[in-house]
Amino acid sequence: MGRGIPAVAVPVLWLFAAFLAGPGSAPVEAQRPGEQDADDPVRELVSRLTLDEYKATLKGLTQFGDRRQGTKRNRDAVDWIEATLQDFGCTTTERIHYQYPPAGAQPRRSFATPGPRPPPPPPNENTATPTGGDVGRRGPGSGGSVVFGYRARTGVNRDPMAQPDERIRELNREEPVDGDRSQVYCTKVGSTRPDEMYILGAHMDGHGVNEAVDDDGSGTALVMELARVFSSPDVETERSIRFVLWNNEETGLNGARAYVEQREALQGVEDPSGSGRYPEPRWLGMIQHDMMLWDHGAPGPDGRVSRDQRPEADVNIEFQSNAELATEAMELAFIFKAANERYATDYPATVGPHMTNTDSTPFMHLTPAISLRENERGAQVGAGWNPNWHQPTDVWTTYTDDDFRLGLNAAQTTLAAIAQLVGATVER
Repeated sequence: MGRGIPAVAVPVLWLFAAFLAGPGSAPVEAQRPGEQDADDPVRELVSRLTLDEYKATLKGLTQFGDRRQGTKRNRDAVDWIEATLQDFGCTTTERIHYQYPPAGAQPRRSFATPGPRPPPPPPNENTATPTGGDVGRRGPGSGGSVVFGYRARTGVNRDPMAQPDERIRELNREEPVDGDRSQVYCTKVGSTRPDEMYILGAHMDGHGVNEAVDDDGSGTALVMELARVFSSPDVETERSIRFVLWNNEETGLNGARAYVEQREALQGVEDPSGSGRYPEPRWLGMIQHDMMLWDHGAPGPDGRVSRDQRPEADVNIEFQSNAELATEAMELAFIFKAANERYATDYPATVGPHMTNTDSTPFMHLTPAISLRENERGAQVGAGWNPNWHQPTDVWTTYTDDDFRLGLNAAQTTLAAIAQLVGATVER
């Protein structure tokens, strides 16, 4: 089940073929016969995403600190996400419940051994500590890829006193305990094919004694904003869309794994029989959004990363080259790239084969799965190109509108691609 991209009313696969044909084919200019751009429902939907609304949703998440799993701040954030989705009109909210840690499982370690780092620079300094023996400008990346650029140290901050902001430090004081976990999702039900759906996800938990703004408030706010736009009463989709805010990503993708374990076998089952209701529509694709704000380039020989978003920043779209459905996932990734070229306002998109260590991984052998992020995680983030990753500096004041706009452009990319794939229309 879920092993391919369906034929859809919008000729997205033709767009993909035209893209592969190279420059001059201009797949992003393709339209339905006789359709004028002014009447394009996709462009209308993309216009409903604004920087101010994206920032407002993301800012709302910061009230819960790093939202570390197993704490009250995490549970409060889950409740807030559910209430906000309902306020946005995505009222079909449900929860997945599971236990952490799973019986017999060991928590995942991050790319680097968790532990305190030296005191961080003040917010907005955005510097990274050099490794003191970097591998030069071409060395192995954490995800099995190759890094071109100097590497800097990575790790996970566990020291509350490394957070200079007393308010944020107090938000994150409680330590996690094992036990019950939950995560929220809501669904836009398709009008003619409710038995098929795309899953749009992001993880709402973080850590590092911070506000988890980039990792992964940026993706969580993105998915919530897409739920807001698609849940408007004048929007109809032929296929279903599910918006999922995973928990326990930082401990080993446990929330996404629990979803797959509990829901995979239910795909396409009508319940009750003859009702036209499908609690788990057949998976047509899974799209993850993880760390959407930061593409400031490589650290220099001194380990420092620029304070400014680089002019060449892009929305990175990753598939995993060794997935069983790698070909289908690559096709899906290029559909997203074509959508970006036509509908995004500020930043282009690139496609890479290094999707790793994110919540799309448990899906990648079951349905075409891709991840949108600010750059290749295995190569660049894992090599210290993002000095705020799991650090006290992942707070609101670190980022500028250039950073937030990168996240908005990722939202535009996903919305445009999914709107075409599900056959979205807007009532005039």
